[in-house]
Amino acid sequence: MRPLRTLAAAALAASLVPVYLLAAAPATHAATGTPTTVPSLRSWTAGTGSFSFTSASRVVVDPAYAAQLTADANTFAADLSALEGRTVAVVQGAAGVGDIALTLGGNGLPAEGYTMTVGSSISIQGGTTTGEFWGTRTVLQMLHQGSTITAGTATDSPTKAERGLMIDTGRRFFDVPFVENQIRDMAYLKMNYLHLHLSDTFGFRLESSTHPEVTSTQHYSKQDIADIIAVGNKYHVTIVPEIDMPGHMDAILTGELNIGHDYRLKDSSGGVSSAFIDLSIPGARTLISDLINEYLPLFASSRYWHIGADEYVTNYSAYPQLLTYARANYGASATAKDTYYGFINWADSLVKTGAKTTRMWNDGIKAGDGTISPNADIVVEYWYNYGLTPQQLINAGHTVANESWDPTYYVYGGSKPNTTWMYETWNPDLFQGGNTINSASKNLGSLLHVWCDNPSAETQDQTAAGIKYPMRDLAQMTWGTPELAATYAAFVPIMDAVGRNPLWPGSGTGNLNGVHTLTTGGKALDDPGGSTTTGTQLITWALHGGANQQWTFTQQSDGSYTLVNGTSGLCADVNGGSTAAGAKIIQWTCSGTTNQEWTVTPLAGGGYTVKSVKSGLLLTTASTADGALLTQQADTNSALQHWTIG
Repeated sequence: MRPLRTLAAAALAASLVPVYLLAAAPATHAATGTPTTVPSLRSWTAGTGSFSFTSASRVVVDPAYAAQLTADANTFAADLSALEGRTVAVVQGAAGVGDIALTLGGNGLPAEGYTMTVGSSISIQGGTTTGEFWGTRTVLQMLHQGSTITAGTATDSPTKAERGLMIDTGRRFFDVPFVENQIRDMAYLKMNYLHLHLSDTFGFRLESSTHPEVTSTQHYSKQDIADIIAVGNKYHVTIVPEIDMPGHMDAILTGELNIGHDYRLKDSSGGVSSAFIDLSIPGARTLISDLINEYLPLFASSRYWHIGADEYVTNYSAYPQLLTYARANYGASATAKDTYYGFINWADSLVKTGAKTTRMWNDGIKAGDGTISPNADIVVEYWYNYGLTPQQLINAGHTVANESWDPTYYVYGGSKPNTTWMYETWNPDLFQGGNTINSASKNLGSLLHVWCDNPSAETQDQTAAGIKYPMRDLAQMTWGTPELAATYAAFVPIMDAVGRNPLWPGSGTGNLNGVHTLTTGGKALDDPGGSTTTGTQLITWALHGGANQQWTFTQQSDGSYTLVNGTSGLCADVNGGSTAAGAKIIQWTCSGTTNQEWTVTPLAGGGYTVKSVKSGLLLTTASTADGALLTQQADTNSALQHWTIG
């Protein structure tokens, strides 16, 4: 997320939505009885009978592929152990009743494809270890919903090669547990790329031995990065590092200025940019090469390196030194913009020494403004409708990725993904500005982007809750299989049924402490309009995951919970401490009284009831309509009293 992006949001939303609405709606699964998973299975043929996971069930590795599969089998068993509350064994040999067998093979399967056969046992066969691992995620999701799985056969593989998440750690530091939790949750959804935006306005988040002066107080040690990469490798998630340059270098340039090195770009009138580095200064290029070369070995397992290269100079005529540099290095006909294009190719040459492919944002690449073109093997991430179109970039030889503002941007203090539009209208080959491409194979895929323009706008827990549903939405769209539901509202219960990965905090046998949404019938417990007024009656509204639908659960000594709204900071409260059926549920200043304490009880068929400690009555919404009012009522086993905690 960049300053330009913030300013452009309203204009983009207004100008682009009408174009987008021309896109065709995605297909929906025609078959009945297809298992509930996110993303859905590519194909499913129902069988006879069922599989039951029991106390004797094991993970069984094909001895012929033990060297390739044992690590994944151990990861799968640990996940199953967390899900089931017991130790699940890993063995080699033949599968028995109730076992889950892992093997490789399946000639003709795509690289991430797998087949799964469910009978008295389950067999997962991957075309590669990654395909086999994705099959284990499917089984985890099924077992999350119950210990019995209907028999059948599945064949599954993704449409897009890249599916994932970007986290702006440059503006807001996210601790290592947060990052590792996201990796596990991504893998649960078969998302395979985590892009770490490691430098920006407010921070440079890497420990540096070559330039310790640029490292922010809150940063990742090299061991932290190694640990994150190890978790990524364990869960088949590739970590893509980004050090943004030659723009967005505020933190780096400030660190250098503190030791007497002024590499900031200055215009002809003496104006100084705090974000732009002056590429005409030799020391500036040394700084850049030092940082890239220091970190290339640290990210050895990643095939990519992201240089940023967005939102640099717009008025090159104001910087005559860039023109002088370009003509001295690229010829007498060079333009000032060639200093930027030349930088891209020079940085690309550094990245290639680490056997990696360079990635960059798209907005700096235009036609006719320079004599140099960025190297064609650089992957261009299209986020903004500016410069060359996605098809023009492909025509120039680039592979692209669709990182369009709408619908993939989750902005602190700003816009959030329109999940309904994402699910019902958008597809990964529909780019910002309504741009399309002729060759879908040239588009790697899409990520969800967490941009922290206003770093204090959310806590980590609020972010984790806020991106939960958009991530699942995007996982479905980028995997690209027939959808289980025709509308987003109908997709919400599917996402709720699948839940979180078993190692997500609170997913096992522990408590519910943390930030959650509460939904019933696809409608979320909601502070209307994000009100901060005490006494406001709570409602249910279509789930969007905003802060006014986020509730911090805090367990009390008696096992009950307080529920604090993410926008107002007020507690869910029975009005006046009433014990009467029909009393309003409002928000009020947290006081620690029993009319603000709630007993959360799981239901045998899934979901929860939420009961007032004061009255013994249940949290109940009036209907499934938007704006339905919350009251407390006697337990009637109504669906309007059954809540999913997300």
